Amino acid sequence: MCGIVGVVSNDPVNQLIYDALLLLQHRGQDAAGIATHNGHSFYMHKANGLVRDVFRTRNMRGLKGNSGIGQVRYPTAGSASSEEQAQPFYVNAPFGIVLAHNGNLTNAATLREEMSYRDRRHINTSSDTEVLLNVLADEIQHSTEGIGLDASSAFNALEKVYARLEGSFAVVSMIAGYGLLAFRDTNGIRPLCIGRMDVGQGKSQWMVTSESVAIEGIGYEFVRDVAPGEAIFVDLDGNFASRQIVADAQLNPCIFEYVYMARPDSCMDGISIFDVRMRMGDYLAKKIRSQTDISDIDVVMPIPDSSRPAAMQVAKHLGIEYREGFFKNRYIGRTFIMPGQAVRKKSVRQKLNAMRIEFENKSVLIVDDSIVRGTTSFEIVQMARSAGARKVIFASAAPPVCFPNVYGIDMPTRGELVAHGRTVDEINKLIGSDQLIYQDLDDLKQAVRDINPLIGDFEASCFDGIYLAGKVTTAYLDALEAVRLSPEDIEDRASDYGDFSRSQLHLQLMDSDS
Repeated sequence: MCGIVGVVSNDPVNQLIYDALLLLQHRGQDAAGIATHNGHSFYMHKANGLVRDVFRTRNMRGLKGNSGIGQVRYPTAGSASSEEQAQPFYVNAPFGIVLAHNGNLTNAATLREEMSYRDRRHINTSSDTEVLLNVLADEIQHSTEGIGLDASSAFNALEKVYARLEGSFAVVSMIAGYGLLAFRDTNGIRPLCIGRMDVGQGKSQWMVTSESVAIEGIGYEFVRDVAPGEAIFVDLDGNFASRQIVADAQLNPCIFEYVYMARPDSCMDGISIFDVRMRMGDYLAKKIRSQTDISDIDVVMPIPDSSRPAAMQVAKHLGIEYREGFFKNRYIGRTFIMPGQAVRKKSVRQKLNAMRIEFENKSVLIVDDSIVRGTTSFEIVQMARSAGARKVIFASAAPPVCFPNVYGIDMPTRGELVAHGRTVDEINKLIGSDQLIYQDLDDLKQAVRDINPLIGDFEASCFDGIYLAGKVTTAYLDALEAVRLSPEDIEDRASDYGDFSRSQLHLQLMDSDS
């Protein structure tokens, strides 16, 4: 998962894009990049690190121009964390194009071969974004014959691009001398939305980005979401055009965006993220009431920050006191998107501290947004017990994450997922809680539909194993895992679960990752 932004303005955009990326920092903390365009040339700077660390004053001064794109990144399925993978990517023909991408192409390997023997294009990195850029460049070359570009010819090229791509993609690209081209996959798996600022005399400045918070946070007006299978083109004078490239596209957004990824003050596809998370708490409260004796629960506590709305609603419906027992160090990144189990485990203790006064001799119901690898949950339960809790009930506002996500979220190996192949009781023992309660998938979907009834279905593969886009087979998943799994991973994961048998974990990992 990444955060992307593209802007066409009357004024220099370097600071504007920088500010937007700060608002999207939660979507990626591995690398950041900005490419600007002054009508003739591109200026680009990108590197590993947070936005505030990547861009210094000297870098910002070099980013000239009134249009540009930017991205914050963390590694997706099977990709590496290196500066060479940082986006945007650039290709010099036709015209010169820079591109940033949020998602994951499931047929990137096939496209890479096509680029080599059919299109005679060289792919320099292992990034599927560079593959996507070259597919787009190739089709624009054929559509325009290198003569000139307008919105119509760009959209014609995208008809061929859509026919070739499989997987998920939300894209912003800048074409030298012409303007901003952005488009979204036919399922709308990854988010993309449009913002505008009127500048008088019937003219507007435009922004396309991953989340509405980046639009509203810098003073633009949120216009709408980009529809699945739709493309928009904004020329350098601010003229806006759009076309529905794929007529039968249907909205099936990634439901994990609502659970965890998006900021609570964002709105995606007509849905307030904060409202969804409150509704998740409404449904979770019913599940908890049906499965446990609530008279034995003293307090309800969230794991800050994304589970707070759900926990507040759980406490309200159960009539139990809501307390904040965990203090969060806001200078530590999001543990879900940190690479490596050992790093995540260490970061949990650095990020959260349990306040003894809130736990001592209490039966505590802890609410978290989800349980992915189980490392964080295990550490949290241990912190609660160390702080004096006499009983720890753990509730997940999301269903068990049983399957890898291959559409741009970094949880591709089955062996990393604590719920893969395990029962709720087995997971409960692993994380060390007295009781574990999960949200039902149907209730999670209904929580979103309660706010936008027009959404028919969701990309929920991490919960149900149903992959809507691309040919995702067991062999495909095995190939991803082969890229990531090292001999050290088994030892690393085995140390994450206390007294859980190291030999048992070794056998399970070898079985699931073969």
